[in-house]
Amino acid sequence: MKPPAYVPMQVRTYDGPSGKPGGSVLVQHTSVNVITEPPKDHFIWSLLCFLHSHPCCCLGLAALIYSIKARDRKVAGDLEGTRRHGLTARGLNIAATVLFVIGFVILILIKVL
Repeated sequence: MKPPAYVPMQVRTYDGPSGKPGGSVLVQHTSVNVITEPPKDHFIWSLLCFLHSHPCCCLGLAALIYSIKARDRKVAGDLEGTRRHGLTARGLNIAATVLFVIGFVILILIKVL
């Protein structure tokens, strides 16, 4: 990532509401560029959920679809669409992972008992 370019401050004089040059005030302006991280699409997590939870439920497939939609929105430059689809994919991934873990624990308990 390229560091931000430094810009010298702009200096203007303000003559006040009366417009008289004798009571001028010095005003300085500074601009700040805030670089935000783009929203995540959770593609890898969705792919793993699709692979391990596909036989029993389709939550992994739905999460994978929303992750691909989020990635497409990111490429198109629509950050709000990316955020919305990414949050949906994240929720579906959480649900699929929790169901998989619960099923895995039940399977182990059945084998042990």
